[in-house]
Amino acid sequence: MTESLRPILAILVSTVAIPVILSLKRRPNVREGVTLTVAFAKFAIIASMVPGVLSGTQYEFALGQFATGIELAFSVDPLGLLFGLLASLLWIVTSFYSIGYMRGLDEHAQTRYFASFAASLASAVGVAFASNLLTLFVCYELLTVSTYPLVTHDETDEARAAGRKYLAYTFGGGVAVLGGTVLVFVLAGTTAFTPGGLEGLATADPTLARAAFALLAAGFGVKAALMPMHSWLPDAMVAPTPVSGLLHAVAVVKSGVFGIARVVLDVYGPVTMEQLGVALPLAAIAAFTLLTASIIALRQDNLKRRLAYSTISQLSYIVLGLALLKEDALTGGLLHIPAHAFMKLTLFFCAGAIHVETHTDDISDMAGIGKRMPLTMAAFAVAAAGMAGIPLVAGFVSKWYLVIGALSLDGGLIFAAALLVSGVLNIAYFWPIVYQAYFESPEGHDEKPLLEGPLGGRDEVRADGGDGHESGNTDDDSDEGEVPNTEHVDHLGKHREDHEHHGGPPAGGWDDRGWRGGESTWFMLGPILTAATLSLLLGTVPYTAVFLRIVDTIVSNLPGVMA
Repeated sequence: MTESLRPILAILVSTVAIPVILSLKRRPNVREGVTLTVAFAKFAIIASMVPGVLSGTQYEFALGQFATGIELAFSVDPLGLLFGLLASLLWIVTSFYSIGYMRGLDEHAQTRYFASFAASLASAVGVAFASNLLTLFVCYELLTVSTYPLVTHDETDEARAAGRKYLAYTFGGGVAVLGGTVLVFVLAGTTAFTPGGLEGLATADPTLARAAFALLAAGFGVKAALMPMHSWLPDAMVAPTPVSGLLHAVAVVKSGVFGIARVVLDVYGPVTMEQLGVALPLAAIAAFTLLTASIIALRQDNLKRRLAYSTISQLSYIVLGLALLKEDALTGGLLHIPAHAFMKLTLFFCAGAIHVETHTDDISDMAGIGKRMPLTMAAFAVAAAGMAGIPLVAGFVSKWYLVIGALSLDGGLIFAAALLVSGVLNIAYFWPIVYQAYFESPEGHDEKPLLEGPLGGRDEVRADGGDGHESGNTDDDSDEGEVPNTEHVDHLGKHREDHEHHGGPPAGGWDDRGWRGGESTWFMLGPILTAATLSLLLGTVPYTAVFLRIVDTIVSNLPGVMA
């Protein structure tokens, strides 16, 4: 290990930025300049450690003991680097997108929004670089606290209800993580992450060791959205789309699967997990989740809610790869962390651009929208293809490893079949969106029978604010004489005040904006195309994109992995 300030600097750079951003409320250009500067600085610090980590160096910084026998310490190993590099890279992309999105909607509380984002990224990198379970727990809980203002940003009743549910689930998961951490310390005498697992757990009482594993897996499984602990995530889609994109495709949900990865690889290890028999139940839960969430996604008409259930499914690909404990499966599961992040961020960004530019949120209102937003829908098509595992996009590479790993395991055929069926379901719920965008018109599109009925999402809480009844006649739904507070109305309400048209094509059909970027601002189009390009790069040159090299380093250095 090498003592270095870089791990703590990567955390502090965005922490120090929080009061600076808050002080610049009346100078939005400077505030957003600080946000971008800090995002680039964080990424540069973390990227500077890539060559050393790949060559075997582990950077460490300790702040001293904060519990008996446990240090508050941060270290950068290949697994932590994978998560930290991903989160910091996509913060840059999301910061640009946020400027276009928040200004495009003339959002309230933008200073709080950018400050909360900085706090969230500081916590996420703390999760990535934590060197033991207790440090990870502290940063994991700080991530919950710092993301709460983002989930409730709209300040509507729906947003506050979603925020309360988010806190209840994630703090409950945190209690389980703390209980598991204490039990691991009692059994093994340490909570320090050790590749291949802690020796003390291999010789501990099996019943207690299984109990500790169950607590840790359940606690981290809340943010990983394993069923039945998943329902907070679709409701959290009331948050602004950049929040849904970065926090629900990268920071929050990935902190859950990252915690499970730490437990599997560096607390218990493949050998101990096999001895305790805890790998198969975890794999079964993951397989059930990825299939069930895909089926539910078919029934969602609201685009962001469909993406939310897709996220629940895709996160379980990662957990399944970890639980199979085979070399190829582990490689596929870990590589799916960045692969899913690039693709899902693209999809959420596209949903946000559609919302800002056309005020449309329901898939059934998007026939022909490819004429109005051709570049956006092209990027959506690329990311959707990757989610289904189509070659040349990131999702194909990770899912290839996952399926090969499953087939190499005795009795793994059922898991391989689950992965393949889920891929077909991905096509089923993404292809109609792309097809109707380019090949149907508002006047001549079918109603997509799978979306009929209350399960289609029309009666659900609206993503980006409001509920299913608010999209109707506003005169019937509002109290006479009541003047809304324009600083605190939801996104859809803001648009209703400023535009005669809300949702779906305007009278006369969609405008033809062409392929030169006239569909939106480049603050939004640039990040969309960047995220889509990253998906293609990881799918075509995964080693050059560095993430597969990091994953190979993780797996090759792990004792007890079955080929």
